[in-house]
Amino acid sequence: MESTEQILFLGLGYIGLPTAAVAASKGLQVIGVDIDPQVVDTVNRGEIHIVEPGLREVVREVVRAGRFRAATKPVASGVYLIVVPTPFKGNHEPDVSYVEAATRSVVPLLKAGDLFIIESTSPVGTTDRMARLIFSERPELEGQLHVAYCPERVLPGNVLHELVHNDRVIGGIDEASTQRAIAFYARFVEGALHPTNARTAEMCKLTENSSRDVQIAFANELSLICAKAGINVWELIELANKHPRVHILQPGSGVGGHCIAVDPYFITADFPSESQLIAKSREINNYKAFWCAGQVKAAIQRFKVTQGRPPRVALMGLAFKPNIDDLRESPAKYIASKVMEGEDADYQIVEPNVREHPVFKLADYRKAYAESDIIAFLVAHKEFKTLEYRDNAVILDFCGVFKKQ
Repeated sequence: MESTEQILFLGLGYIGLPTAAVAASKGLQVIGVDIDPQVVDTVNRGEIHIVEPGLREVVREVVRAGRFRAATKPVASGVYLIVVPTPFKGNHEPDVSYVEAATRSVVPLLKAGDLFIIESTSPVGTTDRMARLIFSERPELEGQLHVAYCPERVLPGNVLHELVHNDRVIGGIDEASTQRAIAFYARFVEGALHPTNARTAEMCKLTENSSRDVQIAFANELSLICAKAGINVWELIELANKHPRVHILQPGSGVGGHCIAVDPYFITADFPSESQLIAKSREINNYKAFWCAGQVKAAIQRFKVTQGRPPRVALMGLAFKPNIDDLRESPAKYIASKVMEGEDADYQIVEPNVREHPVFKLADYRKAYAESDIIAFLVAHKEFKTLEYRDNAVILDFCGVFKKQ
């Protein structure tokens, strides 16, 4: 593969932008495409539109070096990566229309010897389907175009490190495609590159996050049982984990984000009869957020009865996990909205990783914590762990900031 070969990323979101920047930092010539002109303008100034530690510095460096630029429309390249969202439609059915639209946008540009990769989380069979779409419009490329699937597996907040050092699973529609894709990723990934076929690679991504969802559901179910039994769930899990073959995860206010809260539905939608445990785990983790909202509402009602006035309430955290700004599928955001729907109280909404929000007026976390009668910790942000425990307030610690309940 020529070092001067141009790489095109379609999608400059939470995965596309960091991956494009890392690839450019390793000497590749990269163009990132996004349909949002504001995103394109931001990137071309060497700035970023998302929060990810270290990313701004990398983007600024590769833009200034001329190895990375953004555009609103794709241009002819040697490698094409689809890194667009795959949202839901209807009853948690995966919507691959973004992947299809991105694929169609580059079909006229493809040529023999090119490499076409899908990174977007996709239902099993999507890569084969996109290959058929391409070859139906460009039949002369069949056997000449390399098509593969390679899912991301990074942790928000540590993306730059994990993009380089994590192992990757790479599956092509044929052996030549797999090997071509492996050769491409080897140019900026130091982790091991594991070859397979496209369908297995697609299922691998869904399996990894479904496994996490099932394990979190066990912890969340334990927290519900312990709340009813009057047992400190944090102490219980710590003690149970002293067993050499037991490793229970920490409970929280639910499960959110673009992976763990979403990917299991890609399996349950296609295999509803077979995926009983996966489906039930999704139910439990969704219910946990509903339960947390109910606990806050009940605390508000008790305060009104005992104190004769509406309480001051601090809802601490909106992101889907600690120390990031990503609110996608966030249980904390759902809980805040649910609590505020019908309860008369003076609310202070806290999210230290977000400057402003179109719906919630955000408050300083220290001020909100100090002034409130009821404090609900919805996300265990590092800032919250610096606070001193207040005995003169009702504290609902759903995510283990203090681990006192």
